Amino acid sequence: MTNPDAEAKKELGNKAFAAKNYDEAIKHYTAAIALDSKNCVYYSNRSACYGGKKEWAVAARDAKECIKVNPSFIKGYYRLASAQSEQNEFEAALATIKQGLAIESDNPQLQKQMRQIKAKRSSMRRAENSANTAPSSRAAMPGGMPYRNLDSSISKEVNDLQQQLIATTKEYRMVKANIMKAQNGKRSNELTKAELEKLPQGTDAKMYRSVGKMFMLTSRLDIMTHLEESAKKEGKEEISLTAKLDYLERRMKSQQQNIQELTKSVSTE
Repeated sequence: MTNPDAEAKKELGNKAFAAKNYDEAIKHYTAAIALDSKNCVYYSNRSACYGGKKEWAVAARDAKECIKVNPSFIKGYYRLASAQSEQNEFEAALATIKQGLAIESDNPQLQKQMRQIKAKRSSMRRAENSANTAPSSRAAMPGGMPYRNLDSSISKEVNDLQQQLIATTKEYRMVKANIMKAQNGKRSNELTKAELEKLPQGTDAKMYRSVGKMFMLTSRLDIMTHLEESAKKEGKEEISLTAKLDYLERRMKSQQQNIQELTKSVSTE
C-alpha cells in the first residue's frame, strides 16, 4: 500500500523533473524515500534525475537500489544499464539488460537498449583499433579508400542472429501450416455436421465414422457428438496457434531489426 505523503512528494518531484529542474526533483524524491523506502519507483525516478545531471555513478547506485527493492521492476534494469553504458561499462550494461529480459523477454525498451549499447561498444572498439593501427597497415579498396574489417564480436553476433532468424522463420511457417490444417479440419467437421442435420430424425441409414484407416459403424448421435467435440478442439488449437504466430512474427521483426542495427554501424572510411 502506497504512502499518501510519499506519493505527494513524488508528484512534486515529477513536476520538477518535467521542467528539467533536477536538483529540485531530487529533493522531493529523497523526501519520498524517507517516508517510504520500500517503493522502487522513487529510486528509479531519482536515478533518472542524476542521469539528467550526467552524474552516472550516483544514477547507477539508485538504480541498483531500485532493483534490490523490487527485482521485477523492469525500468530499474533500464536505468542501471543506461548509467553503466554512459560510463563505458558495456559488458556490465549488457549483463544488466539480460537480467531484465530474463523477467520480461519481449520488453521492447530493453531490446532496443541492447542494440544501441552493442552498436556503441562496436563503434568504440573500431575507434580504438583505428587509433592503434598505422595508416600504411590498413587494407585498401580500389582508389585508395581504406577498408575497415568487420569487428569479430559483431560478426559473431550477426551470425548468431541470422541463425536465430532462420530457426524462427522455419517455426513461423510450420505454425502457419498448422493453423491452416486446424481451420480446414474445423470447417470439414462443421460441413459434415450441417449435412447430417439435414437428414430426418430417426433415419435408419447406416453411418460410418473413420477411425485411423478403418471405418466403424456408428450411431448418428455419436457421430454428431464427435463432430462437435472435434470442431471445438480445432477451434481452441487455432486460437492457441494464432497467438503463437503473432509472437513469432514479433520475434522475427525484432531479430531483423537487431541485424540491421548491428550491420548499420559497419562502414568504410
